[in-house]
Amino acid sequence: MTLTLTLPDEPAASRWTEAELRLELACAMHARGKLSKAAGATMAGVDFFTFQAALGERGISNYTVDDLHGELEALQECFPLTLQQAR
Repeated sequence: MTLTLTLPDEPAASRWTEAELRLELACAMHARGKLSKAAGATMAGVDFFTFQAALGERGISNYTVDDLHGELEALQECFPLTLQQAR
């Protein structure tokens, strides 16, 4: 899908490159839960690790609820009785 975005001719809009705007949009959409990190990296046209760094620079958490669930599942596999007893 190709999308064309027309911005007003204002100094603020003209000092950003297309790449910068794509990255900002992808970061904002990820922060709102609309894009995964992988999809955000693709939208921004950068690799996964560059996108993670960009999220960090903007104070956007790289850690998601899905990450937490994955870690809990891994811990349950390693320590099945310990986590079950904690519930």
